[in-house]
Amino acid sequence: MTQSEGVELKKSKKHRSSRHNGHGSSSDASDGDTASQASSKRSSKKSSKRKHREDEAEVNGHSTSKKRRPSLSQPARDPRDTTHTKKKSKPKAEGTVTRSPSPVIDFDGLSRPSIGTRKRLEESPEEAAERLDKLKGAVRTILECVGEDVDRPGILDTPRRFAEAMLFFTKGYQQNVGDIVNNAIFQEGHNEMVIVKDIEIFSLCEHHLVPFTGKMHIAYIPKNQVIGLSKLPRIAEMFSRRLQIQERLTKDVAHAIREVLKPQGVAVVMESSHLCMVTRGVQKTTTSTITSCVLGAFEKKEKTRNEFLSLVGLKT
Repeated sequence: MTQSEGVELKKSKKHRSSRHNGHGSSSDASDGDTASQASSKRSSKKSSKRKHREDEAEVNGHSTSKKRRPSLSQPARDPRDTTHTKKKSKPKAEGTVTRSPSPVIDFDGLSRPSIGTRKRLEESPEEAAERLDKLKGAVRTILECVGEDVDRPGILDTPRRFAEAMLFFTKGYQQNVGDIVNNAIFQEGHNEMVIVKDIEIFSLCEHHLVPFTGKMHIAYIPKNQVIGLSKLPRIAEMFSRRLQIQERLTKDVAHAIREVLKPQGVAVVMESSHLCMVTRGVQKTTTSTITSCVLGAFEKKEKTRNEFLSLVGLKT
């Protein structure tokens, strides 16, 4: 074999090898494309089935899809950082009556209610007489409405008597704490409990205008100053000589003492019988109602509170 023939033979082998390798690569690529298409079809079928199941679940009223969890890379949101917008209140319908809070703070900051107190405190003798006549006329109307003969001897002067009695029962509207205390506060180093107990109380229930009566116990712990002892029953008397409920009466007395004296603590307990519950309604003649209001040291220290209750006979 000549040299030229050997070169031609090598070229021929190289060409056949190249054709063989090219054919194999094409076959492999074709197989890969076929497998990819099959995988894509399977994925598409699964996605279609899952979408179909979700659509059916939504039609039936529940969803099987799960919400994606928030990314852990983001910090949790503190609800306190969220700005809350206040909802606008709906406009009130015409004719809607809005009740004012009861009682209303008086012009001196301690007596209530302001309208009645100021008018009765500042009225002239002529205005007082006019008030009495107006009340007498109202009582006469009541007697007529219950079926009484307002001109018979036993009833004839009842409107005047009742009107005067009602003004006496409610004379607390003509008083205020500042006038009652009258600067009877004294500098004193005493810092132990002071108690005035068994203060007799008479008041009128504001719901039925019938009496409730009982006893009140008042205690305070001074802070460098004390008050004249008689002022405590007088303050209780002032608030009780108004239309009241027992809960508010107890609170009124306690808060008034705290305001004028600035002590370490105040405690007021009242026990009473209500004729609106005795003579009408449930008609329970043996029931009594106990209310309390504790402020400052009496509220914070159980030992101090228990000492007070023990000394007034409410804790054994």
